[in-house]
Amino acid sequence: MKKLILFTIILIFIPFFIVKIYGLDTVSEIELNYISNILVRVKRVDTGNIDVIPLEEYIVGVLAGEMPVYFDIEALKAQAVASRSYVLKRIEYNIDNDYDVVDSVLNQVYLDREYLKEAWKDDYVVNINKLTEAVNATSGEYLSYNDEIIDAMFFSTSNGYTEDSNNVFNLSLPYLKSVESHWDSETSTAFHSSKKILLSKFYELLGLNYNKKLNYEVVEKSDTNRNIKLSINGTEISARDMYNKLGLKSTDFYMVQDGEYVIIYMTGYGHGVGMSQYGALGMALDGYSYEEILNYYYNGTLIKKIKN
Repeated sequence: MKKLILFTIILIFIPFFIVKIYGLDTVSEIELNYISNILVRVKRVDTGNIDVIPLEEYIVGVLAGEMPVYFDIEALKAQAVASRSYVLKRIEYNIDNDYDVVDSVLNQVYLDREYLKEAWKDDYVVNINKLTEAVNATSGEYLSYNDEIIDAMFFSTSNGYTEDSNNVFNLSLPYLKSVESHWDSETSTAFHSSKKILLSKFYELLGLNYNKKLNYEVVEKSDTNRNIKLSINGTEISARDMYNKLGLKSTDFYMVQDGEYVIIYMTGYGHGVGMSQYGALGMALDGYSYEEILNYYYNGTLIKKIKN
């Protein structure tokens, strides 16, 4: 009887040890679908080098840099199509220039596979496969309006509404109008934030004379409650300038003086134009497909596919 039990245990565990010894349980990387030979010229901010990267490979790296890998797959698909549209538009714009995009937030954050292998370590294959699935599922797809590739802007977190592009970039585009985005308050930890700045530094960054008493009023607001223009101690300044110079997360903010400090309370994260990424996550969790997410944030657009 003991011999029978021992024999049974051996039969159970031998396959386990064979798998471990020979690495048969190793998950392989999924291959990318290349439906076009489009190349993206990416300028690396750190080195100044220009890397030439196949389009679909570039989109995988942008997904890694622009959207958390734990996001629902439908949100990742929506981001893939938006990012592909964005870079195709930049390729059009920069046809006579040395490069199409930089690898930072000035365009889209791009992370290459060597960086991701080091950052993700044991999770690399699982993570890269999830991103590759999102890219393959949308292979070659981009957004079009009136038969033209759209300028597919996106950002992290809305304040409850996206913003009209005209209020931010002085660019009126029919597919970049304000829409409600109520999901963000539940999905994003950056929905509310604050920043404390020394009063003297506050004035210095804005190029204003020091005044121990901070007086400000909102001169103009958008319909989405974002500031457009403010008056600080009698000097008018655009909220966009403050956003850039003070490193704010949003133009939906109010300020409180606390002795020698200014505390700025903000709602939302990013310029607010186009697709809210955390809004896309909320929609995906509510069961919306990536096509529905894209149609919601880029109203009136069509999803088209690159022709070979």
